[in-house]
Amino acid sequence: KCVFSSEIDNSAKKTYEMNFGEVPFGDIKEFTKTSISDKRLNELIPDHDILAAGFPCQPFSLAGVSARNYLGKEHGFGDDNQGNLFFDIIRIAKVKRPKVLFLENVKNLKSHDKGKTFETINEMILELGYSFNFAIINSNTEVPQRRERTYMVCFRNEVDFLFPNFDGEPLPLKSILEENVSEEYTISDKLWLGHQNRSKRNKERGTGFTVKLADLNKPSNTIVARYYKDGKECLIPQDNKNPRKLTPRECARLQGYPEKFKLSNSKTAAYRQFGNSVSVPVIEKISKEIVKKLDN
Repeated sequence: KCVFSSEIDNSAKKTYEMNFGEVPFGDIKEFTKTSISDKRLNELIPDHDILAAGFPCQPFSLAGVSARNYLGKEHGFGDDNQGNLFFDIIRIAKVKRPKVLFLENVKNLKSHDKGKTFETINEMILELGYSFNFAIINSNTEVPQRRERTYMVCFRNEVDFLFPNFDGEPLPLKSILEENVSEEYTISDKLWLGHQNRSKRNKERGTGFTVKLADLNKPSNTIVARYYKDGKECLIPQDNKNPRKLTPRECARLQGYPEKFKLSNSKTAAYRQFGNSVSVPVIEKISKEIVKKLDN
């Protein structure tokens, strides 16, 4: 049973309400700011067995770090708005003492800042008296998308936890494609030409992205929050016309959401939400192993 949820993005809150019948609380930092005492925090947040959190990945991701370096901005824990959210999670865990912390972030978390970021995370969780188990898992055997993420499962009591296996053949992108897709998803001549020109320039200088049409017999590339802008991460080839973007429903399928899941009324918001989402079947599989240990 979910006893508390928190989400800062208003459109994501609306999608959550449509599907789960409740509106998540907003900025979690309202509970963890220094003016809030531990006693008050304990009163505000309900008791819970499992704290599940995906603290924002942009400050730690390869793309996020590159962009921040280029713009002269802080990244990792130096990013006050997003990177420091991990410390808010730690404060909640310190006060509420849930049985399990179940955390998710990008693959690059482990190598960020020459491993110092991950070492800090490990040390802080161990200091709270929790175990620290992690695995980098690719979702492509559960959904037709190459999506490598770092998962951390931390038990308050000594537990011999092993992540489940994610063996098997990668799933093909064609398995989730819709039929008779609207022309609105076909990219314009101007955008397609721009993709090709940038790809040519970047290939010649040996850096930056190059656009390739998706291989429908293999998993897609990782879908990201910016996908709505130009679809360059995954363009679907079409006969005798420009390639197209994935539809929001196809993006939902790429993350393993059921067909009954209600999408945001805003396509831009839907793309952003699925680009930021976890892969549902991966979370389910790990969660079942967590619950087995709690039941023992």
